[in-house]
Amino acid sequence: MPSPTPPRAPRRPFVREHHGERVEDPYAWMRDLDDPQLLAHLEAENRYAEERTAHLEPLRSTLFEEIRARVQEDDLSVPVASGPWWYFSRTAQGSQYAVHVRAPRRDGDERPDPEARAVPGEQVVLDGNAEAGEAEFFALGALTVSADHRLLAFAVDTAGDERFDLTVREIATGRVLDTSLTGIGYGCELSRDGSFVFYTRLDDAWRPHQLWRHRVGGDPGEDVLVHEEEDERFWMGVSGSRDERWLLLGLGSKTTSEVWMLPSDDPQGEWRVVAPRREGVEYDVEPAGDRLLVVHNADSPDSDLAWAPLEARSHEQWVPLLASGEGERFVGVDAFDTASVLTVRTGGLSALRVLPRDVTSLSGHGTPWDVTVEQPVHTIALGDNPEPDQRAVQVVLESWTTPRTVLEVELATGARTELKRQPVLGGFDPDDYEESREWVEAADGTAVPVSVVRRRGVLPDGSHPGLLTAYGSYEISSDPYFSVARLGLLDRGVVYAVAHVRGGGELGRRWYDDGKLLAKPNTFSDTVAVADHLVDAGWVAPDGLGLEGGSAGGLLVGAVLNLAPERFRVAHAAVPFVDALTTILQPELPLTVGEWEEWGNPLADPDVYAVMRGYTPYENVRPVEYPAILATSSLHDTRVYVTEPAKWVARLRETVTNDPDTRPVLLRTQMSAGHGGRSGRYAAWEQVAWEWAFVLDQLGASERVDADDPPVSG
Repeated sequence: MPSPTPPRAPRRPFVREHHGERVEDPYAWMRDLDDPQLLAHLEAENRYAEERTAHLEPLRSTLFEEIRARVQEDDLSVPVASGPWWYFSRTAQGSQYAVHVRAPRRDGDERPDPEARAVPGEQVVLDGNAEAGEAEFFALGALTVSADHRLLAFAVDTAGDERFDLTVREIATGRVLDTSLTGIGYGCELSRDGSFVFYTRLDDAWRPHQLWRHRVGGDPGEDVLVHEEEDERFWMGVSGSRDERWLLLGLGSKTTSEVWMLPSDDPQGEWRVVAPRREGVEYDVEPAGDRLLVVHNADSPDSDLAWAPLEARSHEQWVPLLASGEGERFVGVDAFDTASVLTVRTGGLSALRVLPRDVTSLSGHGTPWDVTVEQPVHTIALGDNPEPDQRAVQVVLESWTTPRTVLEVELATGARTELKRQPVLGGFDPDDYEESREWVEAADGTAVPVSVVRRRGVLPDGSHPGLLTAYGSYEISSDPYFSVARLGLLDRGVVYAVAHVRGGGELGRRWYDDGKLLAKPNTFSDTVAVADHLVDAGWVAPDGLGLEGGSAGGLLVGAVLNLAPERFRVAHAAVPFVDALTTILQPELPLTVGEWEEWGNPLADPDVYAVMRGYTPYENVRPVEYPAILATSSLHDTRVYVTEPAKWVARLRETVTNDPDTRPVLLRTQMSAGHGGRSGRYAAWEQVAWEWAFVLDQLGASERVDADDPPVSG
């Protein structure tokens, strides 16, 4: 049977002209998402992808079953105390979504057993499966309970476009009080008495730019506009304080922020600004009883901690409390009655620093101490801790090989209790796997960290397949996390590596600054250096390395392939930002203006244009052999339009010299999904099994190499 023929995208004349350069773009027409020819082309690409990978169906099924066999499908989260209730969620075998529940909390009651099948007196707060109904996609954009625990406000997206419809109802009776707000942005907050809800509206560029006040059960036409942000660089979000006394409005660009406050028991009152915005100064506010805690970068790029009076209206009222040390980055602070917990980055990893409350001192805190972590490579973070009077806090700890573990840590003593470790079935033993951190010298001599994860016994002898992943944008760190799905790669002898490249936040603000704007090419050259190291050090066979990344990490994939296509055997680019220059040149598109602080403004600055022109993947494809490529996208993605991977795949097909039978270039579009892919846990497992089957097949790693029998679904 002859091999299927890949679709050929129509070409239409179009010329882009900026800074004296004329660029022909025959696929620019794909920017029109309403063009019926685009939808027809995407459907043809999906058919081709299915035909071209039909032989992988058994492997996809095996990978899916391996994931399912390792997951405890009937499970309960660790209950969290809030007021008179314990709140938690449960999953049930066969159900896509979690059910959010609560059970009565009485004086002297111990926390319900997180291994229990049922908890006495439990009450359903929200059943994700019932709310999803027959929708192919379902995501929550808000889930909040009123201070008196009487009302629930939740927002739902059933398209994947990250616009939400809000419902308010009584928890005890299920009586719906309001469904009048539609198409709103992420998040919402109820006033203290539950009579009003605050929510955001999006502008045409998908930017939350307005905060509105709505009377629950009232007419939306009578809603009050609380704040409108006219600076197109700034987004907004609304939240509530832990003590439920305050509503907070956060406004921020990539470099500047501003916070407003309102007493939650005075919803119709006047909001006040904590400190007017100053260009280049970012700060965050945490109400702490009789004062405010402020994490800010006014004096240090890696931020410091200050306190301020509760009624503060200026940065001049900030009093220094704790300065970040050499190699540290202060990320945020959480306040409790007896202590505050500072989230820190140090040595490329996360840390939690406890600052005991000293009520005799205006400075407010005693000697800080760090929560200890045994794993040399790890992620540690605060869990869900809704009450200010907690004497112990939930802490979440995990690594590449350690399942997610919830601890309870005493704020006064540091004593800890393990509440629950993520159950992993199928004979999983963490000692069967190893993780380490290595340092690689980049092209300019900079030391770049890389995490290397593998099955125990895998030696750097140059014989193994490998998969490298990286992100490197927006100061987002690629921190260690445990994945049941990843075990399927490791058990097939794949060495899994994560490059912590510049542009991320692993090593502080300078690490981010050295991988953005005109320095963005460092992100891509760092990744090439890590790829070379994996081969040179013997972790991966010279012809056995794959590359994977999503969104801005998909841009990284495309840029790195243009730099070193010979280094990789296969690549997966998920919702990839591969036509970056074209997008950033169009301020009318969603997100563009706000992105200028990340990538630069190529409209106004010819140097930015030249740098972006030099790395944007779509415009730099070379007529040489590339690895096999899978691009995945979602039709309703509002962050990275499906246009970008569709154009990129068309350009690749007409340019590269690949044999389509051995190194195909595929595009697969989810027709009912968003930027994060399909919703629902089983649908997500099916998606990752589909994608990794393609990668494993190209790496010649379809068969398990571990000594144990594969897990079998029960």
